[in-house]
Amino acid sequence: MKNDIHSTSIIHEGSEIGENVSIGAYSIIGPNVKIGKNSKIHSHVLIDGNTTIGFNNEFYSFSVIGSNPQHLKYKGEMTKLIIGNNNIFREHVTIHPGTKVGIQKTIIGNDGFFMVGSHVAHDCLVGNNVVFVNNAVIGGHVEISDFVYLGGQSAVHQFCRIGKHAIIGAGTTIDGDVIPFTSVVGSRGYLSGLNLVGLKRRSFKKEEIKILRNVYRLLFAPEGTFNERLSEVSETYNKNDLVKEILSFLKENLNRPLVHPKMGKH
Repeated sequence: MKNDIHSTSIIHEGSEIGENVSIGAYSIIGPNVKIGKNSKIHSHVLIDGNTTIGFNNEFYSFSVIGSNPQHLKYKGEMTKLIIGNNNIFREHVTIHPGTKVGIQKTIIGNDGFFMVGSHVAHDCLVGNNVVFVNNAVIGGHVEISDFVYLGGQSAVHQFCRIGKHAIIGAGTTIDGDVIPFTSVVGSRGYLSGLNLVGLKRRSFKKEEIKILRNVYRLLFAPEGTFNERLSEVSETYNKNDLVKEILSFLKENLNRPLVHPKMGKH
């Protein structure tokens, strides 16, 4: 199908535009940008850098995608930004590529919804089916797993990891890793339990949620050391796939700080 490109847009030579792509007034597409088919770029969008975009993505006005990362050691290296399929980027969203001191790329998965003013910094890995509510921001080198929900005005410190199906409440600051399936609230984020609403919406069974609740309580019980409790969980639930997800997340880097429940709440 024919592309619909407004006469005032600037499409630099060298860029690659797929079939059935629309580009609105005054938008700018850089020379090293690749845009997949069936994507829609509204007016006043900038897509620059060494950026590869999949199919059926939508970029709203004043979003800036692939421009130079905000890193003092960045000296113009040709690092990458890779965006998957079926994502929505609303107004004023900013997504930065990787840096030479990091993994040299930022990767966004599929089916994400990035609301107004949200920000993905350099060298981040963002999974599938994520939601960034207005002005949710993540620092450099952050890993966001599948089905994570970041509430409005939330902020994730650099190098932190957020596990699958976790929800971060509005206005919450994250300065440690968040285990899968959990909920974090508070200005200085603490675990408030499982993400029960999200798990039920995604058709988790009652028995699965019961097991996850037992694991959560055991991991953050007051008795023993954390490593002892982790070993007990591993021995007790070593055949459960959901628990394996938690264990794999934790064992990937045991030296990382974790977000914990408040004292006396678990």
